[in-house]
Amino acid sequence: MRLGTAAAVAATTVIGAGAAAVAVGRYAGDAVLKPSPDHPFPGDSRLTVHSVTDGRVTLTRSLASLRPGTYGLTGGGCHAVVGPVVHHTPHPADTVVRRLERVTHGTLAPGLRMRLTPQVHIGNPRDALGLHCADVDILGELGALPAWFVPGVRETWVITVHGLGTTREHPMVVLPFLRRRQLPVLDLAYRNDVGAPPTADRVQHLGDTEWRDLDAAIRYAIRYGARDVVLHGWSTGATMALRAAANSALRGRIRGLVLDSPVLDRHATVRALAAARRVPRALLPLAVRAAEGHTGLPVDRPADAFDPAALTVPTLLFHGPDDTLAPWAASRAFAARRPELITFHPVPHAPHAAMWNADPARYEEAMRRFLTPLM
Repeated sequence: MRLGTAAAVAATTVIGAGAAAVAVGRYAGDAVLKPSPDHPFPGDSRLTVHSVTDGRVTLTRSLASLRPGTYGLTGGGCHAVVGPVVHHTPHPADTVVRRLERVTHGTLAPGLRMRLTPQVHIGNPRDALGLHCADVDILGELGALPAWFVPGVRETWVITVHGLGTTREHPMVVLPFLRRRQLPVLDLAYRNDVGAPPTADRVQHLGDTEWRDLDAAIRYAIRYGARDVVLHGWSTGATMALRAAANSALRGRIRGLVLDSPVLDRHATVRALAAARRVPRALLPLAVRAAEGHTGLPVDRPADAFDPAALTVPTLLFHGPDDTLAPWAASRAFAARRPELITFHPVPHAPHAAMWNADPARYEEAMRRFLTPLM
């Protein structure tokens, strides 16, 4: 049932307007935070494939299809990887030509309706990237958490953790870079992910409870040979990394944090998710309240997800002004509070959690400079 229909039905029931508003708000709040890579993000648009030629794909012209960098292209049972916009190629004015790197699943054909995603790779590191990896289970408080372990010779491990709208396939974009530096990597799936234990409510808590699964991954790494760890998180995964750095019993083993598009203003993020998932405007305040209250998010501190005063380790922070899901103003303010620990890299023309995608070479060079003294 569409949210607008649900609102109308609830408003006409005998439970009364006040109770109906609460019920619909709770329904909307749950819908907003249900984890799913298929749900749209703010600014997401469906792009029609107009033509496919050798090494080129022509897409509907939009702000999304004009983004610089490398992205996954997904929809209609197909997944492909597209590179930068190709200029000086004849094409209709309402289209954009991008470099077609490869088709990884299905058939890319004219007429398909697809969208760009920061999740470039699908499958596992072995099949997608040719990297040796092991499937491991990490004991979390809710049960076994699946993870990929990519070995390396160094004693500092990197633990990667994805965020909203993606899966543990998303962090594979940095695995070749980390492998070249011989850093062992643990790529984690956490509660409510496919293959991981579900929670009773089956909704995202924006890192407030999920960080405990990351804590379990830190314990696993230390148990199996890591001297210390670097946490690399995207979106709510970045928020999880911050919480683990402040609250984990093993926080003394955390050498540094890499944060990509951290969710630091929950009010703004929940409102943006609700709007993207077509919650009626009149219900937005109720949806935000329900998402923050019904799921257990502290309503007495709705905006600030983390106190920068609690930060104790070097932190590399990537974020950009075109993120419409996690406003970068919160990241700028966060970095300004701890300039002695936080290196802030602004990334223009990148949507949420796509700072690597916009300029992989610049992203990886910043990581190289940051990680070298920590290894």
